[in-house]
Amino acid sequence: MGLTEWDSLLRIAVAIVLGGLIGYERETLDKSAGLRTHMLVSLGAALFMVASILIVQDFATGDGTSRLDPTRIGSTIVTGVGFLGGGIIFRQEDRVHGLTTAAGLWVAAAIGLACGAGYFVLAIGGSILTVTILAMIRPLEKRFENRRDSTD
Repeated sequence: MGLTEWDSLLRIAVAIVLGGLIGYERETLDKSAGLRTHMLVSLGAALFMVASILIVQDFATGDGTSRLDPTRIGSTIVTGVGFLGGGIIFRQEDRVHGLTTAAGLWVAAAIGLACGAGYFVLAIGGSILTVTILAMIRPLEKRFENRRDSTD
């Protein structure tokens, strides 16, 4: 038996929660793309992935083979999210802002794809690593910035 629409909803729900974890960290720092944005990107990626799996499943031939490829939709998600991320990045004087938020959206899409494909352990692990990087590396970056500013 293949993937059902109910299984698909579970995958999408997990993607929303995991995307929300990343978005929550961004929201606490008052970033332009926060909780809702990350949740929606993760949901959208998962929805595209499960829909593509269901389509392939429904249009498979009698012998179980198919000429349809669900990974093609995943590759277009990467491009689309890159476009979203590009809209967040801006330059102000000698600094660039929004790169981390754009990267977070990109990762949220990857997590959504993993959930959509049913790779929950991978998605949860990726979410934990992402939140760890976003939350734990920031103090280290601040320390480097302070050191750099004091030497200028």
